Amino acid sequence: MLAPHPNAAAAASNAEVIAHRRTLWRWHFYAGLFVMPLLIVLAITGTLYCFQPQIEPLLYRDRMVVADTHGPRLSRDILLAKAAASEPPGAVPALAQIETDRTRSAEFVFRLPSGESESVYVNPYDGAVLGTLSVEHRLMKQVRNLHRGLMLGKTGELLMELAGCWTLVMIGTGVALWWPSRSNARKGGVWLPRLSLQGRAWWRDLHAVGGVWLAIGALFFVLSGLPWSGSWGKQFKALATTASLGYPKGAWGEARVHSTAPATARNEHDMHAMHGMEMKMDDLPLHQTPWAVGATTVPDSANAAASAARMPIDDVVALAARNGIEAGYGIALPSKPTGVYTVSYFPADPRAERTLHIDQYSGRVLSDIGYASYGGVAKVISYGTSLHMGRYFGLANQIVCSAISLGLAALAVTGFVMWMKRRPARELGAPARPVRRAPMRAWRGSLTLLGVIFPLMGATMLAVWCFDRLAFGARRAAA
Repeated sequence: MLAPHPNAAAAASNAEVIAHRRTLWRWHFYAGLFVMPLLIVLAITGTLYCFQPQIEPLLYRDRMVVADTHGPRLSRDILLAKAAASEPPGAVPALAQIETDRTRSAEFVFRLPSGESESVYVNPYDGAVLGTLSVEHRLMKQVRNLHRGLMLGKTGELLMELAGCWTLVMIGTGVALWWPSRSNARKGGVWLPRLSLQGRAWWRDLHAVGGVWLAIGALFFVLSGLPWSGSWGKQFKALATTASLGYPKGAWGEARVHSTAPATARNEHDMHAMHGMEMKMDDLPLHQTPWAVGATTVPDSANAAASAARMPIDDVVALAARNGIEAGYGIALPSKPTGVYTVSYFPADPRAERTLHIDQYSGRVLSDIGYASYGGVAKVISYGTSLHMGRYFGLANQIVCSAISLGLAALAVTGFVMWMKRRPARELGAPARPVRRAPMRAWRGSLTLLGVIFPLMGATMLAVWCFDRLAFGARRAAA
């Protein structure tokens, strides 16, 4: 039997390399076509939201900032009463935001008869009502809604979740396409773009080199953001809880809490559970809630006599301070006779995260959940969230996150320019399919694994594969 000619073997190897590269390029193209427009939205909204602590006091200075008179401040219950007097009949107080900065106004959130919520700002020194802001329509809330779901509700959340998943494909294929061979490494354009090039080659170098530098940041953004997504994130949270790796399993003893519920409260809690009426932390009108406790059950206060007085808010603040919670947190106010005060502390350092449920009459701490109570997965996600939002390292963290976000937006622009420069008129311009099918077992295995981990993404990958076969199956590039 004759041995194959060396030239034939080399040609076969070269054809396999071309098939391998074209397959990667084709998937990179499809991923980019879907992801890039959404990536620009994510980058711009993420950058804006990252600077929320600086933007809002400037934007709403007339309501949020007051002059420090160096005098005593009115009690929070008096301030709440003044805020309530300015609201329409039927408005229900839902939240007190606690700040110790003497130049910040007191903020209270009310549920309006229309179903929406409104923040009322009060001067803590003289009790003057400074103004209101719609919780749903304030700028940063709109920015956050755009970032999470394009302001399209559940449909938008699913689209953004898919964008995150497909970004993983885009990162993987992009790095594989960039990966230098020995000959390419000598030509340059690996770690620094060759600015002497012209035309599409210049844009390609800028896109490829920039993409590699930003790949780790993009991967981090995706992996730290997906646990907050509306579909997969909820399922992941439930799975982590089942494996005792997520949030504490319950409010009465299954978690490592500091106290147990009184018998009367426990009986009422069981009755609510039987009728599917349990309130979760995510249901409370808090501005922000730690990921780890979002699905935990809110307990009830013990039954009290009709004449029992509710604990003053200032006493709740003092109790929180004794438990190490000083400022920058929200107190969800009791919404029913058996409701509780819920203190939710979501600081920059996740190790200080804390959730307290306090009996509204006796001041007893019914549940105390801190970082030490979290499972391993929840602890990692808490750190990821703080870094993702630009909070952990302060301004430096904000600048790094913004640079990565805006860099990814620039990649979307360079990718679009490259597409326009190579796309034939009135055609999609997808890279041609190779004549031969490259084995690429590791690549196919990785896609399959992603499809299993992210079922929604798996379904769309199958749809893209079918579309590619049906629409372009007969059109292949010459090897």
